[in-house]
Amino acid sequence: MPENRPAIVEAAFSEREFYRREFQGRTLAVALGSEADSDIGRVAPVLEDLTRGGARVVVISPDASDLEGWLGEPPLCSGQPSLEGAVWRAVSAAGRAGIHAPGERFGPHCRAVALRLGVFKLVWLDAGGGLRDASGRRLAFVHLDELGGLLAEGGAGLATTERMPLWRDVVAGVEAGIPSINVCAPDSLDEELFTYAGSGTLFTSQRYISVRLLGVDDYDAASDLIARGTREGYLASRSPEEIDRVLAGSFGAFVENRHLAGIGTLLPGGDGRSGEIASLYTLTRFLGEGVGVSLVAFALERARALGHECMFACTTQPAVGAFFERNGLGEVSQDEIPASKWADYDPTRRAKVHCYRRTL
Repeated sequence: MPENRPAIVEAAFSEREFYRREFQGRTLAVALGSEADSDIGRVAPVLEDLTRGGARVVVISPDASDLEGWLGEPPLCSGQPSLEGAVWRAVSAAGRAGIHAPGERFGPHCRAVALRLGVFKLVWLDAGGGLRDASGRRLAFVHLDELGGLLAEGGAGLATTERMPLWRDVVAGVEAGIPSINVCAPDSLDEELFTYAGSGTLFTSQRYISVRLLGVDDYDAASDLIARGTREGYLASRSPEEIDRVLAGSFGAFVENRHLAGIGTLLPGGDGRSGEIASLYTLTRFLGEGVGVSLVAFALERARALGHECMFACTTQPAVGAFFERNGLGEVSQDEIPASKWADYDPTRRAKVHCYRRTL
């Protein structure tokens, strides 16, 4: 690529706006799960941001006076008849509602409220933050089978076991039908809700990853991921025209059919017989969830459907190269890649590039 080639141009896009659109018109519940975490003042700015963006926020707390101070009126009670209608009227009028649930057996009360209201997400605030495995690594995305394994043998798979009651409450909630539960510390609620990386743990019933071609409405998020991958050195810098070409054939891996976890594209190889998998990038939050494998499998299916004889990929990253080899692409010399690939290619980057190919 010539040195004077235009640098990548990022669209006017932010993660916050992306998630604001995701939450708009939907109801999520925020549980202040313990006395130490029941100070709404710590998270009030985030709650206000949610409601300004069009989300409907229901806060569940064992502290009725704290709720009343936040609302300016007495909160609703978790056990009251017609709670659903009362919440609907409150969030329709003000975008928010407060529900007092007794501190004793708060978990079951909270679960019952979330199920009665049919919220799409329950966010549980706990000072300990997200779940960590025995090595101390935070797990950003956990499904029920995986959580069951971590909790087995008295929590042998966890860094610590003092929060076992909370994780059992999470299991019960997801098993009962709450679509997703996030657990994070109060001070990091903003990061958990409004960034790709998150700060806590997202729990769902199963590892649900679907891959599909991207539409125009997905391009804001996809171009942002391309920019991230470029800044981190995983992806080659591309001009705006090249980015448009990449996006035209791009596909994405979605968790729960909502969270864009990774992207890739299949470009014509330039020789009429091959395809190149390019701009493959996976968000760190979803590493280990099979996102990259799903993207490569989708690319292989498309390459076969398009009648390609082989598929190839190029990278400067050894870890990415090892990933391609695990997925059936063997390393080959640059001479075995279509010559058009190297036209106007940055010689400095080419000196570091390793190539991988798979016959279809």
